[in-house]
Amino acid sequence: MQKPNIVYFFVDDMGYGDVSCLNPEGKIPTPNFDRLADEGMVFTDAHSTSSVCSPSRYGVLTGRYNWRSSLQKGIVRPYSDSLIDKDRMTVPKLMAKNGYHTACIGKWHLGMGWDFDVTEDFLPPRNKNRYIYEQNLIEPTIEQKELWEKAFSKTVKGGPIEAGFEYYFGVDAQDWPPFCFIENDKTVGTPSAWLQPRLLGNNLAAFQGPAMPYWNFEQLLPTFSFKAKDYIKKRAENEEPFFLYMPMTSPHTPLAVNKKWIGQSGLDNLYADLVMETDDIFGTVLDALDEYGLTDNTLVIFTSDNGCAPYIGIDQMEAQGHFPSANLRGYKTDAWDGGHRMPFIARWPDAIKAGTVCDELVCQSDLMATCADMINDTIPDSAGEDSITMMPLFKEQKNSYRDSIIHHSLKGKFAIRDKQWKLLLCPGSGGWAMEDSVAYNKGLPMVQLYDMQQDVGEMNNLCKKHPEIVRSMIKDLEQIIDNGRSTLGVKQLNDVPIDIWKLDSIPGIDRTIIDDY
Repeated sequence: MQKPNIVYFFVDDMGYGDVSCLNPEGKIPTPNFDRLADEGMVFTDAHSTSSVCSPSRYGVLTGRYNWRSSLQKGIVRPYSDSLIDKDRMTVPKLMAKNGYHTACIGKWHLGMGWDFDVTEDFLPPRNKNRYIYEQNLIEPTIEQKELWEKAFSKTVKGGPIEAGFEYYFGVDAQDWPPFCFIENDKTVGTPSAWLQPRLLGNNLAAFQGPAMPYWNFEQLLPTFSFKAKDYIKKRAENEEPFFLYMPMTSPHTPLAVNKKWIGQSGLDNLYADLVMETDDIFGTVLDALDEYGLTDNTLVIFTSDNGCAPYIGIDQMEAQGHFPSANLRGYKTDAWDGGHRMPFIARWPDAIKAGTVCDELVCQSDLMATCADMINDTIPDSAGEDSITMMPLFKEQKNSYRDSIIHHSLKGKFAIRDKQWKLLLCPGSGGWAMEDSVAYNKGLPMVQLYDMQQDVGEMNNLCKKHPEIVRSMIKDLEQIIDNGRSTLGVKQLNDVPIDIWKLDSIPGIDRTIIDDY
């Protein structure tokens, strides 16, 4: 029997409550995500490794907690080097070693390793700040166009191909330069214009920079859909199994919705409309698998990289009864569950019973170990340090899975969770919802402890009532960090020293405040 195919559909900034089967009181219809739930298994306690995008993508592809890398807070910036070390085992490398064809279609955002220096000639004229919304932006000079032609004609040194994918088509990050498609390790054409000013700000692009002439954001999803269907068709004509990773650019900004979907959510909100368009793109992938007879022997996973971003009109949607985080606290960037508890649905008709639900702890870093288990391979000690196979859960065997997950926020704040308790090492959200300095100045405790079996909304901080649990969980966190892994195996090294408190986010704080912990 042929080895199973794998399709990993990874959306961007979609909250747990944005999927209608997970949040029946929500207002956004998602029929294709719901179809996957009907035909597969819904995971109600699944998490990304981070509450922001680049780090969680690192966790998916390496099977390793993102905070073991050099990125201790924040995200990968424009024109950055690759966050994934070229010698590190990745999911596509594992699959390729086992006879799989591997492809990535969509957003990368893990660093391309561009082979040029970013000088002022890559920045907008008259304003060297990263943000610019000038309406009378002049054309690039002849010298700038010549420089861009030379720079973008080079192959990228990092990116998906170096990470192990045999084929890639997508963008580096959709709302940052360069504004162009990339195929394999080169741009498709040469950026030769500044991005049109009308595409900046207002939940569109965040940065000005080199762009393909007449670039627009509405083309992204339909192009990815076409490329995915074409890829599935070609793979169906070949006996070689495949791993298709589809990191979508939506419903993250730019909120550029194709005309067919504008207003379809009924919420007068482009983000909500874009969720529906994203669901439709997913439907085309499912239809392609059906059309070419690949459904039964293909594991399809749908999930999101982090929670919904609050700047896309959350207050407006909540006023209409739609809560993107459902009953969870927080949103994108936060260490609270709204930042990292993700929709996660798996379908594999040959192995997963339809219409099932799993409430065990799941982490997106578990993809690598799951793939290895599926194809009867083993992972070396130097890889997948935080990855545990999900195969027992697919078979509804609930007594052989992980007992903890470590979360990481935008500002590098840690949280650790077991089956009952969750501990946050910050007085605020660790992200945008509540600044740690503000929370500290309000006199809130330096740690938060929640009983997740009784208080999924994380409203009742029990740290003072259970100091022994706080100390025990900090000790567990420190041990996992020191071991360089959370799984069984030979001790490994983290890429950099790890500071679990990161008190620099609270100006003027006396570090002795953490001595009691």
